[in-house]
Amino acid sequence: MPENNRFGPLDAQVDMNHIVTMTVDEYETIRLIDIEGLTQEGCAAQMDISRTTVQGMYNEARNKVAQSLVNGKVLLIEGGEYQICDERGKGCGGGRCRRNRHGRD
Repeated sequence: MPENNRFGPLDAQVDMNHIVTMTVDEYETIRLIDIEGLTQEGCAAQMDISRTTVQGMYNEARNKVAQSLVNGKVLLIEGGEYQICDERGKGCGGGRCRRNRHGRD
């Protein structure tokens, strides 16, 4: 889960017209591709989903970041379909968690 789940202009009105919501799944594609440096294929393997699904989520996530930056909207990160791994990698992908195998948090 992201440490912070709300971003945007400090003086933004918080009503439905000034909010864009990014799912945790979309956030994870941004994190894996742009921060961890994975390819879409690597991201798909880590998330245990198809590359085309990653591509769609990544494009949607980038669009939402752009809406927040360009249009001054508050970006909320919440919801989606995901599982949180425990410290031993259990609870995600049937023990296929690459996060713990590579020593990441």
